[in-house]
Amino acid sequence: METVRFAPSPTGLLHLGHAFSAVFADQAREGGRFLLRIEDIERDRVRAEYVDAIFEDLTWLGLRWEEPVAFQSSRLDTYEAALKILIDEGHVYRCFCSRKQIAEHNQSIASAPHGPIPHYPGTCRELDPEQAAKRAALGEEFAWRLDIKRSLDLLGSVTWHDRRRGVQQVVRVSDPILARRDIGTSYHLSSVVDDADQGVTLVTRGSDLFESTHVHRLIQGLLGLPNPEYYHHPLVGDTSGQRLSKRDKSISLRSLRASGMSPAAVLLSAGACLIDGT
Repeated sequence: METVRFAPSPTGLLHLGHAFSAVFADQAREGGRFLLRIEDIERDRVRAEYVDAIFEDLTWLGLRWEEPVAFQSSRLDTYEAALKILIDEGHVYRCFCSRKQIAEHNQSIASAPHGPIPHYPGTCRELDPEQAAKRAALGEEFAWRLDIKRSLDLLGSVTWHDRRRGVQQVVRVSDPILARRDIGTSYHLSSVVDDADQGVTLVTRGSDLFESTHVHRLIQGLLGLPNPEYYHHPLVGDTSGQRLSKRDKSISLRSLRASGMSPAAVLLSAGACLIDGT
């Protein structure tokens, strides 16, 4: 029996892809625990009505979860404590680059990767820590980035197991942000800490987050956290083969419910539109 979780962000209405992912997680628990976690750290995009809609949609799909539901917004102190360990041990560095600067860099190189972790050229990686601290003390905004090369050098060979693709060797990816300047944490840090604290044994999520697992395994190793199994499932796409997205205003479960579709019909529709997504 497994402990699994479904962890949506209340920044929009759930769509077919979310329905597939939630039911996939519920089925993967094999009689174990099914947890619901609300990843509401993006305070400028979170809306209370979206939280309510998540509960309504998942209940309509026939899903039941353990109470109480975990909200990441209530655990910021926990993420801050984890970040402090990484700062004190020198695993992260201050990055003063703006999103605009990084975007301009990526546009300037034809081979820039376009995945869940934006390519970062390492501009601030070699900054003198004391000088970086002085800049921060003077009020210059910064984010904390994980030094992937240093982490790999320290931990050595790190692996993880994906139920779809087998044993995976952690490889060097672009240095990700672990604490954003506006919220003090990030998806990478908070997700890893929460999975450990909640005893998650199997992480199920879309294949678009496959690359992120390399980062998450390093964070687990640096913080001494458990290593769960993973299952990166296919994504649900639209008629053109593009994955569904809240940003693209993909058809919501609420609208499908209103049209008279049954939960079974919704899941059948989702299953017929799977794409690899990697």
